[in-house]
Amino acid sequence: MSESPARHLDLEGASNFRDLGGYPGRGGRAVRWRQIFRSNHLGHLTEADIEVLRGLGVRSAFDFRGTEERVAALCGVAGIAVHSLPVEPTVVAALRAKRDSGTTLSSADALEVMRDSYRNYVRQSTPSFRALFGHLLEDRAPLVIHCTAGKDRTGFACALILHALGVPDDLISEDYLLTNRFYRRDPTASNDLPEEVKQVLASVQASFLAAAFETINADYGNLENYFSEGLRIGASQRAELQSRYLES
Repeated sequence: MSESPARHLDLEGASNFRDLGGYPGRGGRAVRWRQIFRSNHLGHLTEADIEVLRGLGVRSAFDFRGTEERVAALCGVAGIAVHSLPVEPTVVAALRAKRDSGTTLSSADALEVMRDSYRNYVRQSTPSFRALFGHLLEDRAPLVIHCTAGKDRTGFACALILHALGVPDDLISEDYLLTNRFYRRDPTASNDLPEEVKQVLASVQASFLAAAFETINADYGNLENYFSEGLRIGASQRAELQSRYLES
């Protein structure tokens, strides 16, 4: 039996670059390796990293960062088409507003603000996730999906993709939580916030993703309705995604 490719690619300029391949999907067919990657931002890739991406054949990048985030670390790699699908960050601003109103910030505040941001992915940012699925149905792979840390906006997007491909919930959760193993926190990020708050912001927790899916159930009734009504991915598009991204 041949050995599976590495899931995590240890790049010098991106710590959270991972392959979504290998998980069992619909009908027991595995997600194809080396088609869909997820990462933190690609603005600090070294020449050696870029050669790795070229070797993987990456053709497209889907960037969920907001306007200022993109300007701060531009991603430009020759031969990779960058598609901006902005989901503006809200977490740090919400925490600073809380602090400025007189609250002494704690990890509990950070956890609640994080969960709230995931609720808003569903309530406010569904058009960006819908656009991603439109691109996934086109011939754009191998591709990489990323935001700034590659953990929240990217994590929700990749959970949706794996659901669409029929991957079991426990494995989707496992993939999501791998960020806690691989992501290297940017030491300059949000330096004016307490350390216990920054630790929460640099991690992922099951309750974050759960908040998004609870909101899907509350607003759409269930995940199937969200796919068809929110993301506009019906049964035929699901079958097309599975045909494209699952082993035959």
